[in-house]
This record gives sequence, structure tokens and C-alpha cells, in this order.
Amino acid sequence: MKFSDLNLPEPVLRGVADAGFADCTPIQEKTLPLSLAGRDVAGQAQTGTGKTAAFLISLFTRLLTSEKQGVSRHPRALILAPTRELVVQIEKDAQVLGAHCGLSIQAIYGGVDYMKQRNALKEGADVVVGTPGRLIDYLKQKVYSLKEIEVLVIDEADRMFDMGFIADLRFILRRLPPFDARQNLMFSATLNQRVMELAYEFMNVPEKVAVTPEQMTAERVEQVLYHVGRKEKFPLLLGLLRREGMERTMIFVNTKREAEFLDERLNANDFPCRVISGDVEQRKRLRILEDFKSGKLPIMIATDVASRGLHIDGVSHVINYDLPQDAEDYVHRIGRTARAGAEGKAISLADEDGAFHLEAIHEYIKDKIPVEWADDDLFVHDFKRVKPKAKHHETRAKGPVHHGRKHPEGEKKEGAAEGEAKKRRRRPRKKKPAGEKGE
Repeated sequence: MKFSDLNLPEPVLRGVADAGFADCTPIQEKTLPLSLAGRDVAGQAQTGTGKTAAFLISLFTRLLTSEKQGVSRHPRALILAPTRELVVQIEKDAQVLGAHCGLSIQAIYGGVDYMKQRNALKEGADVVVGTPGRLIDYLKQKVYSLKEIEVLVIDEADRMFDMGFIADLRFILRRLPPFDARQNLMFSATLNQRVMELAYEFMNVPEKVAVTPEQMTAERVEQVLYHVGRKEKFPLLLGLLRREGMERTMIFVNTKREAEFLDERLNANDFPCRVISGDVEQRKRLRILEDFKSGKLPIMIATDVASRGLHIDGVSHVINYDLPQDAEDYVHRIGRTARAGAEGKAISLADEDGAFHLEAIHEYIKDKIPVEWADDDLFVHDFKRVKPKAKHHETRAKGPVHHGRKHPEGEKKEGAAEGEAKKRRRRPRKKKPAGEKGE
């Protein structure tokens, strides 16, 4: 099916042409006829298959053909997403697809200028894309109202549950117009039971649409698994990076601490990289993403905050340095490569701990990851080593500890005589009354 075959308004068709779209993807072909007819849709498809364009095209068409058209300060459409990166990406796609629709679009998310977003929302926006937390903040301040919402979109609803946003999500949904007075669209890579319960509670008899759910991973991703000891993971990673000649690589780890340590070791061994995680300041995260997208940064290390919703073209390799503890995250991680018909490679390293997660991953993807055994010459042992950063209490242990006061100026360096005086001062505190020893 081509987009020109659909009964789309001229401004929307022009936006589709600007985005370079001609043929519908399977999820778009199945959902667009339903959503354009006004039906509520719960759509499931693999990541990177065009879910965002599917709901944006429906949303713009609905707003342009609505009888409620007119000047309004409050939003007419609301798109909810679980992460800041996903909000930024949706807003960017919406600006392209809706460039000729005459609708104002505003992204609302934490980590950036609070008052700037507040003022922009107060001035008015037709379409609001945001994360639940900051949207609720402004809603409680009565900066905007949800009473005029005509279209609701929930993207990555399963991730909302995983990240603990479900209470915030319900808070927002209960302040919308009645479910039969608006159109509701839900798209996600997975639609489990708890997500569908949410859909039946807040949507108007949604039509569930699933595209190739039997095959959970993208066809063009070449998957490979290496079993390796924990101490040999980094030498193997260096060997793989050198052998594969990876142009644009994402490396996934499970913890922020591991990400920072891996970042230091790779940079020390002439592999430029940066870390993106939930604790990285938002402006810095966006700058790292832009450098990675533009090709300035060849390697990006990420926790699972980056495994969903990021549309980055040309990712040649995804490496699971740590296997994910949640089987669903494996699908979302490797979905960062082989997007939009391209090819890619996903390499997973299973150490003593990671091997315990393999059975759940194989059961979820309904297949087994092909195993390869690394030759000895693939391991790089002559790498530059980096000492872990000392913890706060370890750093203080090097000098005298002064509880509740700063170092006096004369105590910055401890001499031999001063050390002896300290020992004498401590001796009386070590003695205990005889009664305490049971004598």
C-alpha cells in the first residue's frame, strides 16, 4: 500500500513526501485504515518499523478534519512517552510530518529549561509530546488543561509499567475527556496482559493489531553470542572492535558504574566513546546523541534508557557487553541496528552471570542466538589499564579524619611527631572499665 492510496489531507501528504515515505510498512498498512476511520487502535510491531509515523499521520489527519478546529490555547492532542530521548525523537518526526499542517507542536520533558517550557505551554500548543512527570507538574499548576484533547497517543506503554510510570499515567488519563469523546492510539513493541488491561480501561473498544509477533527480532540483524569469562570480557571486546571495524557502535551495559568504567578503559585504549544514562544531564545527553548520529562519535555506551525509541540511522553494530536481565530489553537493544531495511550485527557476551539470562531470552525470541567461540588471537591482553575511581570514604582515609570540622590549616601534612601525639591521644579511648570485661 502507498500513502497516496490513503485518503489523507493534502498538508499531510506533503509532510509524508518531505519525510521521504512512499510505501507503507506492514504496521502502517494494517493500522492506518482503522485509525483514519476513527477507530481506536492498539498496535504491536517490532521496533523501527514505522509506529511513530503511523500514529502521527492519524493524529494530524484527525485534527485537520475535526469539527472542533479553531483557536484554542489548550492542547488538542497529547502524546505520552516514557523517556526524554523518545519525546525528543517524536517531536522531531512530528515537525517534519506536520510541517504543512499549521499546527504548533511542543515537547515537554525534564532536565531542560523549566520556565521556557512552562511559558511555551502557557502560550498554547496544538500537539503536546511529553513524559508524565513534568506534564503533571504543569497540570497541577493549571498552566494548561486536558479538557480539549481530541487525540491521545501512548507510545511504549509496556515501558511505562517497567519504569514505574503507571500511577502518573493513570493520573493524566483520568483528567482527559471521556474515552468515547476522543480517539485513542497505543503503539508498542510488546502488548502484554497488563498493557491491554490499561487499553480496555481507557480506550474505546480498541482494535488490537499485531505484525509478525512470532518473530521478535528484526530479520536483517545478524546475531552472535560469545561465552566468555568475566575477566576476559574486555580483552575480547577490544579484539572485536579491532576486527569488525565498527563504524557506529552501541555498547549496552546493565549499570551506570559499569558504563563509566568501560568508558574510561575504551578511551584510554584509543576507542573514543561517551556514556548516555539516566543520570547524565539532559543537555549533555542530547549533545552526545547528536555527535553519535552525525558520525563524530563512533562508539556510544548506554544503559537501557537508550534501548527504546531512538531512531539512529546507520548503527552498524550493537554489543551487549552485559546481557539484559529482562528478555524484552534484548529485542529493544538489538533493534537499534538494521533499521529501515538496513543490515546490522548484534554481538552478545555471556559471562558467568549473564549466562543465567540466556534461557529467558531464547524463550522470548522463540529462537537461539548462534554461538561462536573466540580464538585466542582475538583477545587483546596488552591494553592500557585504568584504576577504578576511589570511593569517597577511601579518599578520606589517606589523611586524618576530623568529624564535624574542617582540616585546620596546620594539619594538611602530618609529621612524625604529630603522628606520635595522635597515637598517645587515642590510647586512653581504647581502655575499658574492668567491669565491661566481665572481671
